[in-house]
Amino acid sequence: MSMFRRKNRIEAKTEAQLLLMRRAGLVVADTLARSAERAVAGLTTRELDAAAEADIRAVGAVPSFLGYHGFTGSLCISVNDEVVHGMPGDRVLQDGDLVSIDCGAIVEGWHSDAALTVVVGGRDQGSAADLALMDDTETSLWDGIAALRAGGRLYAVGDAVEASIDAALERRRGEGSVQEYGILEDFVGHGIGREMHMDPQVPNYAVTSTGPTVPSGATFAVEPMVTLGTIATRTLADDWTVVTTDGSRAAHWEHTVAVTDAGLWVLSAHDGGAAQLAARGVPFAPLAD
Repeated sequence: MSMFRRKNRIEAKTEAQLLLMRRAGLVVADTLARSAERAVAGLTTRELDAAAEADIRAVGAVPSFLGYHGFTGSLCISVNDEVVHGMPGDRVLQDGDLVSIDCGAIVEGWHSDAALTVVVGGRDQGSAADLALMDDTETSLWDGIAALRAGGRLYAVGDAVEASIDAALERRRGEGSVQEYGILEDFVGHGIGREMHMDPQVPNYAVTSTGPTVPSGATFAVEPMVTLGTIATRTLADDWTVVTTDGSRAAHWEHTVAVTDAGLWVLSAHDGGAAQLAARGVPFAPLAD
């Protein structure tokens, strides 16, 4: 889940606190994996949400989203032209739908937040444009994460995400695609810890400012949201669900990341981000968990 924040203070976490956030991250990872498998034609988004809440509570965790400023779900489920903050309800999923699922969980007061995008019915049901959007957005997430380092510039994340999307778009055009990509600017990543949304904001796009310096022990939710068209959005009557104004489809990927002097630990990835970080030559630095 993404919300604007104004300040740029960064709170560093202790090793014990990072381990609690890792526990929350694994709850989120498990819940997202199950939710992706459950996202089949004929299921309502409310049914998908109810199953996720049961998963989270079954292991003694608490949903981060439920009741947050009046939000009524444990997941944000955004379908097709819904970009982010999709409110679970009576909508019935159909094969070929592009669905972004965003999940947060709390363990002993500590949060984790992550999101993924899937095609209902599997990749065989997705259009070439949707599959490219989904894959390129995920790649941009990992490229953005890989830009984090203790002592580095926080806004290097947005530089890397935008460069990744630009490179993907050029590659797709070289393959004969005529699609466009837009990186949402109204919704950004954020600090995370004892609260789901903490200082500072983490833009998913290049900005002129270098941003604050990243301290060891910092934790961030990095979450690019990319569309197949405009970056202009509007919010539906439920006061939460954000859709593109031109009806273009969108993808959303997110992970909670810990930064230490030794490297990075992706708290909401089952493998801690080991494979993706290694592919980018970034030190993988898990604590004993």
